Amino acid sequence: MATAAGAKGLMYFDSLTALWHMDGHGFYVWLAYALTFLPVAVMVWLPVRRQREHWRWIAAEQRRADSVQPGVTDK
Repeated sequence: MATAAGAKGLMYFDSLTALWHMDGHGFYVWLAYALTFLPVAVMVWLPVRRQREHWRWIAAEQRRADSVQPGVTDK
């Protein structure tokens, strides 16, 4: 399975299929990668989404404030 470093460089697996299967451990390895990547992606995505919503709210609030004519009050 493992090959020595040759003129082409170091390649631990002989093919992409061998990389995918990893001697029968591939499912667990790729599952571990997925279970690590997904929460990290969500931890990045949620604050970005919340910040975008906040900036939209600020822009809408600014538009509302700009649309109010000076000297006119709501009663």
